[in-house]
Amino acid sequence: MAEKKGSFAVLGLGNFGATVATELARFENYVIGIDGDDKVVNAMADKLDQALILDVRDEAALREAGVGECDAALVSMGHDLEASVLATMNLKVIGVETIWAKATSKTHHRILSRLGVERVIHPEVDVGNQVAQMMNNPLVRDFVTLGNGFYVVNLIIPDALNGESLGDLNLSKFDLRCLGVMRGTDYLGTEGDNTTLECDDRLLLLGLRADLRAFTSSL
Repeated sequence: MAEKKGSFAVLGLGNFGATVATELARFENYVIGIDGDDKVVNAMADKLDQALILDVRDEAALREAGVGECDAALVSMGHDLEASVLATMNLKVIGVETIWAKATSKTHHRILSRLGVERVIHPEVDVGNQVAQMMNNPLVRDFVTLGNGFYVVNLIIPDALNGESLGDLNLSKFDLRCLGVMRGTDYLGTEGDNTTLECDDRLLLLGLRADLRAFTSSL
């Protein structure tokens, strides 16, 4: 394979799989994209190192395509349960150590987890939760879940807090930790409670969901 950062296989080039494959390639990784639809594969041919028309249920075909040599693989045929499960099993057999997979139901999720998938993804649910959170509170620009109930939230400073110091926010009262302040493209870090906030600064906060919600409601 070409000398690139990493090597990945994406099985299923629908909207989700194609987006992941394209972005991985943009990050200068070696990417093999696989789908059974020739039109889909042809559309990706110029974007990936390899775009192949294969049956993901065919272990020998995946092995011959070099998928077993990849650092990681994504199984993204969420709506075809049989293909998803068999593709995952084949990836295990041919030696792919890190497997991510898309699921569309709780049952699908359980099956993939028992097959040893490292991470099971629910794109529609994940994006839906994120959109709802941001629509519910316009101050929230983005957030990332860290597991065990902890989140990092990107919170925009409203007009009412312009000129206030970081200490004035009394984050300890809400059991929150400030990871830094962004002003435009500049990262101000956490230079202490004396940092003066400006309208439209973005505050990066770490904490439990309930505590973050209580803080944003107080603004």
